Amino acid sequence: MLRLPLVEDSVAGADSPLKCMTWGLVSAGSSCQLGADNNPAQKLPPNEHARVAPAVRSPAVEEGLAQCPEPERARKRRLPGWLKKPLPRGNEAFYTHRLLRELRLETVCENSRCPNLPECYARRTATFMILGNICTRPCGFCAVARGKPLPVEADEPQRVAEAARRLGLRHVVITSVTRDDLPDGGAEHFYRCILAVRQLTEATVEVLTPDFLGNLRAVDRVLEAGPDVYNHNVETVPRLYRKVRGRADYNRSLRLLAHVKEQAPHIRTKSGLMLGLGETREELLEVLADLRQHGCDCLTLGQYLAPSLRHVPVVRYVPPHEFAELGQIAKRLGFLHVASGPFVRSSYHADEMVELSHGH
Repeated sequence: MLRLPLVEDSVAGADSPLKCMTWGLVSAGSSCQLGADNNPAQKLPPNEHARVAPAVRSPAVEEGLAQCPEPERARKRRLPGWLKKPLPRGNEAFYTHRLLRELRLETVCENSRCPNLPECYARRTATFMILGNICTRPCGFCAVARGKPLPVEADEPQRVAEAARRLGLRHVVITSVTRDDLPDGGAEHFYRCILAVRQLTEATVEVLTPDFLGNLRAVDRVLEAGPDVYNHNVETVPRLYRKVRGRADYNRSLRLLAHVKEQAPHIRTKSGLMLGLGETREELLEVLADLRQHGCDCLTLGQYLAPSLRHVPVVRYVPPHEFAELGQIAKRLGFLHVASGPFVRSSYHADEMVELSHGH
């Protein structure tokens, strides 16, 4: 039996604080559908190092919920068939889970409630989330906890490197919460993590950074460590930024990507978007064109899945054939590699993407 985080607790009702995840006991080989398991008897506490995101409703989220009546919201949580996937067989996921607990490491896989967690853990891979598990920005789409972060852990780079070594990773992906409380936004910590992984493994390294509030000197510090891939997600179209990304700025994100390519042309740049938030096809194509004009090499497109009823609601579930069409359009625009599909996330099969893009 495999214990994995499946879905958020939706038992309490739409108007109650949704403050904990449902941890289900599921058999390997069974089928998992997000939102299908609401048995309160199966709830188990998360690990002692994790904090669950408080159910904070920003004005933007309130506005989004007000536009989606209760019956419609309930209907939208019934996922289509293409958003079901079987759980992997075997015990490899246990090894990954235990190792991360032993080394006291956070992953975006767990903190963001990623639907790909069982598959990725079974492949002995995970996306390391450094600088703690409390974010300083209240984005409407994200499940990561918001609040006052804890001090930076000086030994975290060594623990990340040790995990990468013991997992046998060929490609290491490092991301973080947004730390607007730090003078450099955590850039020095990214730098140290990259160097630590380089010293202990021969893996390629990908970073997925916040925007550092537009501080390009912080970006330069990360670049000094020589990551193979620099990822920064624009997440959605400009019109939806206030509702979805809060304090982020679309043009600031584009400038960051352009700066990376100008300063280090050999480093692959990458960005991603969530679909189904209410964007139009025309808006999406404009963003893809903007990304190419600002030097973005690689692209990910995936379906947005609301972590809870307290987050920005899903407007539409994009069918697989539309993802395929958008992927082809993106390739014609000149992206070196595109991953486009309902379950695609920023670091989903990132090792395969970096191999393909470097082999271009």
